[in-house]
Amino acid sequence: WDFLILFFCLPVVIFNEITKKRLLGDMSCRIVPFMEVSSLGVTTFSLCALGIDRFHAATSPQASARPIEQCQSIIAKLAVIWVGSMTLSVPEILLWQLAQDTSPVSGVVTEYCTMKPSSNLPESVYSLVLTYQNARMWWYFGCYFCLPILFTVSCQLVTRRISGTEKKTECRGTKHSQCESHLNCTIIGLTIIYGLCTTPENVCNIVVAYMSPDMSKQTLDLLNLINQFFLFFKCSVTPVLLLCLCRPLGQAFMDCCCCCCEGCSPDTASSEGSADSKLKTEMSSSIFFDKPRESPPPLLALGTPC
Repeated sequence: WDFLILFFCLPVVIFNEITKKRLLGDMSCRIVPFMEVSSLGVTTFSLCALGIDRFHAATSPQASARPIEQCQSIIAKLAVIWVGSMTLSVPEILLWQLAQDTSPVSGVVTEYCTMKPSSNLPESVYSLVLTYQNARMWWYFGCYFCLPILFTVSCQLVTRRISGTEKKTECRGTKHSQCESHLNCTIIGLTIIYGLCTTPENVCNIVVAYMSPDMSKQTLDLLNLINQFFLFFKCSVTPVLLLCLCRPLGQAFMDCCCCCCEGCSPDTASSEGSADSKLKTEMSSSIFFDKPRESPPPLLALGTPC
C-alpha cells in the first residue's frame, strides 16, 4: 500500500502544486484522501497484528512446537487488514469534492479540494457524512495514532515481562533469543517511524479544528501539504526500514535483485551462494511466524557395498 501511495498520490499532489490544476479532476479529490486514510489503517492494523504475533511467540511453551502458519491464514489476515482499512475509509470518498477559486491578484483560476459533503447525497447518508466530518479529528487521533502506539507498547511490555520472569533456557537458545529481540526491535522501529510521521498531522488537525476561523486559506493549504508529505516520507522510509531491520526479508529481497541482475545464470558460484542464502533464510525467523527448527537429515553412507 505504501507503493500505491507513492505511485498514485504523490504525482497528483506535486502536479497540483505546480500547475494549480487537479489531475483527474474531482475523482482525484476523492481517491487520494481515501488511499491516504486507508494507508493509515493498513499500517495501524498491521502493527497490531505483528504485536499479537510477537506476544504469541513469547508465550509459546516451545519454539519448535509452533506449527508453520499456513498461507491461507496469512492471506486471511491480510484480507481483514486491507478490507477493514478500506471500509473505514469509505466516508472520505463522500466527504471531499473539487472546488475552484480565482486569484484576486493574477486572476488565475486554481483548483483545490475542499472538505464539504455533496448536497446531492441522500439525507441519511448526508447526515452520516456530516457526523464523520465532525468526529474526524478525534477518530484520526484515537484510531490511527493512539491505537497502534499503545497496542505496540503494551505488547512489548507484556512480552518483556514474560520473557524476564519465565526462564526457558532449554527451549530458547541464544540464536532464538537474538531473533526474537531482533524482530521486536523491527516492530518498535516501524512504530517509531509511524508515530513521528503522523504526529504533525494530528497536531495540525487539533489546531485547525479550534483556530481555523483565524487562519487564512494559504496557511491551511500549507499545513495540509506538510501533512501529506510526512505521509509520503513514511511510505518511503517504511519499506527501506523493514528490509534493513528484518534480515530474512532483506536477504530474500537481495537474492531476488541479484537474480534479476545476473539473469539467473546457473553457474556454480551463484548456485552455491543462493543455496547458502536460502539456508540462512530458512534458519532465520520470519516476521509473521517462527519456523520450527527441523532436525538435519541423516547422513548417507558413502562407498560401495563391497
